[in-house]
Amino acid sequence: MIKTRQLKSEIGLPGQDQAPASKKWFQQAKTVLAGGISSSARATTTGNLPYPLYLIRGSGSRVWDADGHEFIDYLLSYGAVILGHANTEINAAVTDQLQRGTMFGTCNTVEVALAGQIRSMVPGADLVRFASSGSEAICGAVRAARGFTGKNKILKFEGHYHGWVDVLAISNRPTLDDAGALEAPASHPHSRGIPQGVVDDVIIAPWNEQEILKAILQRHEDKLAAVILEPMVANNACIMPQPGFLEWIRQECSRRNIVLIFDEIVTGFRVAPGGAAQYLKIVPDLAVFSKAIGGGFPISAFTGRRDIMELVAANISKHGGTYNGNPVCAAAALATLKIINQPGVLDAIEAHGRSLIDAINRAAHDRQIPCVVQGVGSMFQVIFGTNGHPLRHYRDLLKVDTGKFAAFRQSLLEHGVHINSSGSACWFVSAAHGPEDGRLAEMAIQAAMQSIS
Repeated sequence: MIKTRQLKSEIGLPGQDQAPASKKWFQQAKTVLAGGISSSARATTTGNLPYPLYLIRGSGSRVWDADGHEFIDYLLSYGAVILGHANTEINAAVTDQLQRGTMFGTCNTVEVALAGQIRSMVPGADLVRFASSGSEAICGAVRAARGFTGKNKILKFEGHYHGWVDVLAISNRPTLDDAGALEAPASHPHSRGIPQGVVDDVIIAPWNEQEILKAILQRHEDKLAAVILEPMVANNACIMPQPGFLEWIRQECSRRNIVLIFDEIVTGFRVAPGGAAQYLKIVPDLAVFSKAIGGGFPISAFTGRRDIMELVAANISKHGGTYNGNPVCAAAALATLKIINQPGVLDAIEAHGRSLIDAINRAAHDRQIPCVVQGVGSMFQVIFGTNGHPLRHYRDLLKVDTGKFAAFRQSLLEHGVHINSSGSACWFVSAAHGPEDGRLAEMAIQAAMQSIS
């Protein structure tokens, strides 16, 4: 349990000396890791602390840092730990496989069973290929689309995130100056080191702007291999599609012979057993999965229409990887998906998240703090400074009150609730979160709203 259930938590981390072990670990990390981190997403401080927290243990819905502070975890490794930390059924499946062997460099029976499980759950999943990370699976899907159509250009939406690799690391977080006109957004590299030829192959469009998108499609139709999108924009604070927008895109892609790719790395197996395709009742041509599929183990997949995937099967659109479908991660994923597919599991996750959303809305209303909560129960984000209006696309995200979010997140951390440090990301809920977590989290939300009012 959290060390205190009082509104003023003893776990508070307001000063530089409140987490000395994390401070020491970060000092050591900077001598051996570039920037002291292993991913650019971790290049963050922790509220008032000039260093990140080092988490060393997790169990169910809770995590502990190197100083022994306990938190209710709504970060969940960016949504990957959908059944909670150290889930006993996943651990048992992995332990069994470890005793049988970790890697063979050959085909294995577990990957076949896992692919069959995915096919039974995901609409339109005719054939499956595995990889180790979301970025790798995105590369596989894009290559498959290009191989199938014989065209090179990919249309993506401004602010949508499809991995760090060159192929689609374009216009993920452009400034307004770099973004260009809304009617014709510029393609802007996410960082140095991305070749101009790659940038030129990615066409950018604004999210939820049907008429603008229609004009862009008309200009580039003969060169577009695919349109790729996050159906619920997890990396833009859970901006949802406008009614009819995705249905229209599905029709346009079919009419124009453009492959439609759903990036379900975050939504997959979280918003419904069959992901956003099932939740929204829209079937893409290809879909990409990671995060929740492995329950905390590194595995990803791309899947879709048989005629597209047959080119991968025939080694015409090549795809490889030593760790693809490795039996340990496949065993973890198979155990995870079997649990997710049980009646009521995702319903309970959704209900817990909805109670948190209601608590945020009540606390903000009571203190007359303008904010909006976007997303669904299993993944959502609270946005300040919009006068209660939902965001429509990425450029709206540039206008939000990031300072108020940072203060809100800091107060939550002081009261034992761990969420993403970025206001452009999401809260995530797991099957391990229960009523006591909800009660304590709602108390923390009330206190956090009070602190920023």
